[in-house]
Amino acid sequence: MLPEFHNEPYADFSTPENRRAQEEAIKFVERRFGRKYELFIDGKGVRSDRLHKSYNPANKDQVVGALYKASQHEVDMAMEAALRAFEKWRHVPPKERAIVLLKAAQIMRRRKFEINAWMILETGKSWIEAEADTSEAIDFCEFYAREMIRWSEIKGVIPFPNEFPELHYLPLGVGAVIPPWNFPMAILTGMTTAAIVAGNAVLLKPASDSPAIGYLLVEIMQEAGLPAGVLNFMPGSGAEIGDYIVQHPKTRFISFTGSKEVGLRINELAAKLSPGQIWVKRVIAEMGGKDTIIVDEDADLEDAANNVVASAYGYQGQKCSACSRVIIQNAIYDRFVDMLVERTQKLTIGDPRNPDTYMGPVINQASEEKILSYIEIGKNEGDLVVGGEKAPGDGYFIKPTIFKNIQPGARLDQEEIFGPVLAAIKASSFDDAIQIANATEYGLTGAVYTKDRFKIEKAKRDFFVGNLYINRKCTGAMVGAHPFGGFNMSGTDSKAGGMDYLGLFMQAKSISEKLI
Repeated sequence: MLPEFHNEPYADFSTPENRRAQEEAIKFVERRFGRKYELFIDGKGVRSDRLHKSYNPANKDQVVGALYKASQHEVDMAMEAALRAFEKWRHVPPKERAIVLLKAAQIMRRRKFEINAWMILETGKSWIEAEADTSEAIDFCEFYAREMIRWSEIKGVIPFPNEFPELHYLPLGVGAVIPPWNFPMAILTGMTTAAIVAGNAVLLKPASDSPAIGYLLVEIMQEAGLPAGVLNFMPGSGAEIGDYIVQHPKTRFISFTGSKEVGLRINELAAKLSPGQIWVKRVIAEMGGKDTIIVDEDADLEDAANNVVASAYGYQGQKCSACSRVIIQNAIYDRFVDMLVERTQKLTIGDPRNPDTYMGPVINQASEEKILSYIEIGKNEGDLVVGGEKAPGDGYFIKPTIFKNIQPGARLDQEEIFGPVLAAIKASSFDDAIQIANATEYGLTGAVYTKDRFKIEKAKRDFFVGNLYINRKCTGAMVGAHPFGGFNMSGTDSKAGGMDYLGLFMQAKSISEKLI
């Protein structure tokens, strides 16, 4: 019998032993730079005729690894392998499938510092951000293993006279998993393991900026005993194979996390019937946000300021849950902005290999250019009070930036930037703050800082986001405790790390036998 689920504790890097272990892991991973990674199809490595290089964003000319790129030909190979594997994997008892995830969690614990190091080097995560990412990946394995066992024991029906009714949950089939680069192990693992433990087979298309980390999960699942063909690793361009996988007639579902634009395109393509297709494809999409923290005049301002900064600049603001707007009551507006500026100016920026670095680089040149363009927009929409430019270094470093006097409806109030840029907006009242917060097309995360019970209740009722936090930061959802997923253009209302999530990867079959 399994013990109750508990979130994985974070390593304490103030402990010399942990600090040395992480430093050694970074050196170990650096010695593996330049390796070529094969596609993984039907349990075997496969090479194509083209390579994609992955770079260290903190040292933009440093090659982390080179990955063979899949074409449509390799996608067809992987689909055939996955279909064959699915016919066997679907009949493996749920408890046996769950054991594979539990073994994967144990492997991740054993290799935790190594996994952290890959994220530090391939995606520019600070030590603590990488540690949180790996811990969340472990949580997903542990939580979904238990959830699959629970789902398998659900009766789902009530008695009916003179009949024996049953309800069984069946896996969907072969699905595409398309994860993001910003949580390169956690979200990758959560999306993949949820599909697999539910009995499906997967074509995993890793993010182009974190493919080596994607391959690391393949290694872990193989070591955990996952049968050949259940997980197939397919790096490649979205234009060449992404659309092809989504439109493939044998693709039963698509699990996607990324931008609104790509998510909507996937939804559109999946809705179109392909020749030979016999089902309505299911799309599970998480597509970002324009996340807000409201600070009331009676809030604990010290706590609020600390956590607005943490929410805005943790991992350089490259989280779909990151605070990109802070809405402040008029009476405390100037004072609170000054508090934010003071704290932001103290943040350290640099190479994430240094454990004292708080902010590393943004992920790539395109991201850097986009963020800097929004900073230029901000200079015309409000007043720049801190940051607003590149930071020194041979990577994509941008200083944490705050604009004040941004007006509701401005582009910095409405559009997802995905970088270290915070818009400070003034509200005339708490009701006004809620109205401003809701006036976007997104609805992912939000937070409210107030001591007023009536205002807390109003926020719970009227602040329209999928994940609302009271008197805490708007990032850092914990598996099990904070099922994650948003409303409106933030996605399809799925709740990763929640008790209903595995149901998205299954379909119910009702059976009733008449008792003669």
